[in-house]
Amino acid sequence: MARRKVEVRREEILAAAEAEVTRRGFARTRVADVADALGVSTALVFYHFGTKEALFAAALEHAVERDLARLDATVARAVDPVDGVRRILALYSPQGNANGWTVWVDAWAESLREPEMRAMSRRLDVRWKDVLADQIRAGVAEGLFRCADPEGAAWRLSALLDGLAVQVMVHRSLTKRQLADWVRGAAAAELGIPAEALS
Repeated sequence: MARRKVEVRREEILAAAEAEVTRRGFARTRVADVADALGVSTALVFYHFGTKEALFAAALEHAVERDLARLDATVARAVDPVDGVRRILALYSPQGNANGWTVWVDAWAESLREPEMRAMSRRLDVRWKDVLADQIRAGVAEGLFRCADPEGAAWRLSALLDGLAVQVMVHRSLTKRQLADWVRGAAAAELGIPAEALS
């Protein structure tokens, strides 16, 4: 493959890194794989990112930022906090081929060993929890929910979703439908509303 003569932009490198990581996983992807996918030298990739760890943390952010943009748009379309929570839980759950969840699960494993990945993963994860907690607080303020600890409820529901998503995506011991039903029931209990309200 002939090397590209025009400098590849950072955004193109991130897109290629995300694609390679989705296909191979963080542990099996080399900087050379990303460079080869673009037809550039590894030196160019290192010029933009400095280290493999920085590249992969940025690739996780690149992948998740699209999900966060969808999260913001989803919440903006909600008619009230009940609808907002329902939409967030549906968006957070694995959907389609669930490439986003594949990258997340892989990033958790990588975060055990890589501080840059851990910091990025934590920052992105907390952002999801904060948006959910905001919707719960708004619902309490409007008298729609009965929840003494909105932040704790958001963290518990997120943890439940994370754990069940591993069962769906990795172990394949649950269906997406089971995950949705169980999370809806747990959310209803946390918020003091009937489960049907979140359907």
